[in-house]
Amino acid sequence: MIRSMFTAISSLSLQQKYLDVVSNNLANANTIGFKSSRVLSQDQFSQMMSPGSAPTTAQGGINPTQIGLGVNLGYISSNFTQGVLQSTGRNMDLGVQGDGFFIYGNENRRYSREGSMSLDSEGNLVNSASGLRTQGWSADASGVIDTDLPVDDINIVTDKTLAKATEEVILGGNLSSNATLDEPVTISMGVYDSLGALQTTSVRFTRGGTAAVPTNTWTWQVMADVSVDPAVLGTGDGTITFDANGQIDLTASVPGADIDIPVSEGADPLTPTIDFSKLTQLAAANSATVTSQDGLPAGNVTDVYISPNDGIISLMYSNGMSEQVGQVALARFTNPTGLMKGEDTSFLAGLNSGDAQIGVAGTGGRGSIASSYLEASNVDMAQEFTNMILAQRGFQASSRVITTSDEILQELVNLKR
Repeated sequence: MIRSMFTAISSLSLQQKYLDVVSNNLANANTIGFKSSRVLSQDQFSQMMSPGSAPTTAQGGINPTQIGLGVNLGYISSNFTQGVLQSTGRNMDLGVQGDGFFIYGNENRRYSREGSMSLDSEGNLVNSASGLRTQGWSADASGVIDTDLPVDDINIVTDKTLAKATEEVILGGNLSSNATLDEPVTISMGVYDSLGALQTTSVRFTRGGTAAVPTNTWTWQVMADVSVDPAVLGTGDGTITFDANGQIDLTASVPGADIDIPVSEGADPLTPTIDFSKLTQLAAANSATVTSQDGLPAGNVTDVYISPNDGIISLMYSNGMSEQVGQVALARFTNPTGLMKGEDTSFLAGLNSGDAQIGVAGTGGRGSIASSYLEASNVDMAQEFTNMILAQRGFQASSRVITTSDEILQELVNLKR
């Protein structure tokens, strides 16, 4: 009788632990990045009543006789199945699609699937809930992100401005084939220097009409000032030639001298190239103009953008420019179930998890990053309620065994009367 009681007690202890795990899973059913746990039980060793015997020439073999002594907790492991990615509309909310963990903290690192990011007062990219600094790589002074370097805190400077000097100007439109030598065409051209200041200059086109310069060739000249007479020439000139169809003949055109436009004090020299390939010479009015130029004025930071898939962090400027400043790293483990759970929905490297394999998202078996999404808990409430019923019924059944054993012991005691 005593054996059955202790066997039932071991079951009661296990069912309590089982219910503890179910309770924790249900409590975190809405916790972002939470991974549910499962319980696996094992029977305890069995007492040998008879070892049995092997067959002989005269008699068959006898099987062993054993009585089990209860149940034991095998292990509790985390379930790392993918949780549903929930759209938040916030670009700095990140989720992992596939294997991998975000890395938080430079020392005593923690690994988590919870990717709600924000910037602290010092510009560090941190986890919004815990304040732990997100690990990754920062761009160097030239904007290059070297992912071969060890990961570190990502610091983002947002109180900065950025401008872009004009490198190319594209002209389009028509230079009339009816124009005469005394009808030069002047185009006003605005370009930006390296400080973002707008510099205005002009390009004057003069049609040829001599033996040396045929009528299908136009001479162009950068003008420093056309408001005076005579106009002041600038630096930069050449010729463009059109074919019989009025389309530019680039092989016959002469680029001429390099262009040099005056700039603001302290700015780098401004030497853009001019693309004439969109110009035509047709029997129509003059309509030549600047169609585009790639310079931009100074702009302020308006947003921090984390790109999906690779986790590259960029600053977005009010002038339309963008600048790469860092990249979020991911870690994966050979045996993620060997990780130890920590606080704030995080994990710590365990003795049997293997070392963290840190790298770029989408490489080395690491999943991709989904920006504007958070990964929901992977708790299956239907399964957990079923597990709750199993734990409850298992506890009840073991309680009945104890009650029955007690009644039998009572009957045994009553034999004395």
